[in-house]
Amino acid sequence: MIPALHALARHGRLVLVLGLVVGILAPGLARAMEPLIFPLIALMLFLATLRVDVVVAFPGARTLPRFLIATLILQVVLPLCAIAGLWVLGAMDSIIGIGAVLVLAAAPLTGSPGLTIMAGGDPAPALRQLVLGTALLPLTVLPVFWVLPVFGAPEVVAMAALRLLAVIAVAGGAGMLLRRAVPWLRAAEGHGAVDGTITLVMSVVVVGLMSAVGPAILAPSTELWLTLAAVFTLNFGAQIGALLLLRNGPEAPAAAALAIVAGNRNLALFLGALPPETGAALLLFIGCYQLPMYLTPLFMAPLIRRLVRHG
Repeated sequence: MIPALHALARHGRLVLVLGLVVGILAPGLARAMEPLIFPLIALMLFLATLRVDVVVAFPGARTLPRFLIATLILQVVLPLCAIAGLWVLGAMDSIIGIGAVLVLAAAPLTGSPGLTIMAGGDPAPALRQLVLGTALLPLTVLPVFWVLPVFGAPEVVAMAALRLLAVIAVAGGAGMLLRRAVPWLRAAEGHGAVDGTITLVMSVVVVGLMSAVGPAILAPSTELWLTLAAVFTLNFGAQIGALLLLRNGPEAPAAAALAIVAGNRNLALFLGALPPETGAALLLFIGCYQLPMYLTPLFMAPLIRRLVRHG
């Protein structure tokens, strides 16, 4: 079992793409797995804290201001700017607009350190940004939830933030406790096993997230093409923009990790906080967003080699 998990970790890029393909080609299986999406997202958060020592990974006093500023820009400033743009365009109620705002408001993807490794970057900055961004998420979402009309009254906003806080506290706390209780998890063999498990869970959860994408691809519509254009532009645009912005400055060593974090966010975590009807309407957007996310290692590795290493 352990060697199989190590093999999954080694071949993570192909395993993630395989999950995408299965989700698209097997819409019946994808629909059957829809109820498992949110529990699997919480499991990924548990595995992320099981894989790393969160206390050690948390930014130190010297680097904390940098990571804090990055968190506020990524999770508060950018989504509020997006909301202002939607208001100007009169598109506050559009599903693509709401999806884009929630992407920008979300914490880094729990698998972002793994994606960074697969793309040839240093995973440490991604890990620190993941830890800080997830820890602060219940606070950073408050202004976004308050302004975004989908959540409505202030008490609904507060309840949505509390649900997020509960999931983060339970899943993250359980991972931290188990990591401290089982020394094997802190050894190299344990790291490989957890990495393989994270790869497996990511490839399984994406099958359920594709439940709305498979049928849409079989009967393509204008909505599908617009959604695909939006998610690829948002994801890879954020990653390439961050690479170009950071590659020659003091953050150059962390440019690859921060770029991957900028474009790949834990959007699906919001499914537990959104009103059910809104969550259902967003499934096509969320499913389409997995395509650039899971293709990140294949597309970003050559750019990282070219723009960062030879910057």
